[in-house]
Amino acid sequence: MPRLLVATLNPAKARELSELLGGLPCELVTPPEVGITSAPPEEGSSLEENATAKALHYHRLSGLLTLAEDSGLEVEALGGAPGVRSARFAGEEASDKDNIRLLLHRLEGVPPEKRQARFRCVMAVAAGGDTVGLFKGECPGIITEGLRGHAGFGYDPVFLVPGLGQTFAQVSAEVKNRLSHRGRAAREAAVFLRRLLNGSGAPATLKPSVGTP
Repeated sequence: MPRLLVATLNPAKARELSELLGGLPCELVTPPEVGITSAPPEEGSSLEENATAKALHYHRLSGLLTLAEDSGLEVEALGGAPGVRSARFAGEEASDKDNIRLLLHRLEGVPPEKRQARFRCVMAVAAGGDTVGLFKGECPGIITEGLRGHAGFGYDPVFLVPGLGQTFAQVSAEVKNRLSHRGRAAREAAVFLRRLLNGSGAPATLKPSVGTP
């Protein structure tokens, strides 16, 4: 069976991506499972640039068909921040709690009707030494004034989905995956990957090249 490298070192994100891509005709593997423990620096100015750089980094090291993603939270009252720096909003070594704490601090005094936000996700697929597809998804929401729920990861406890009246940390993985930015992007990517794996003849395992982008 061909292998697809789910290119993230974040265990929570890897689990979520495995759930989203589990129906594909391939074996899903993570970087540590193929002996890769290094991540490229996220130096891009956009989610697209970071997702592409990560896909190429892991693809060239592994020689495998690779899917990488970059996601960000964009808050209107903060001019679109934290955006591409969402994972590092409170610093390079910041935890999810650190990032949420800073976000809520920056939004102190901002009324509920002005706390609109959206999650965005970009997924990149690399094969044959280059990226062969980009897939995008987004989900609108509102930033709460405090944490709600214990599931999920990242900013999920403060991201309220208006149609649900709950945050992503309060709902099941099934509900989150159906509505989330990552779920929307993954469904688009899965259609492409299934075609690639089943019908195009594109290799799922390639000779690794030296170096990273």
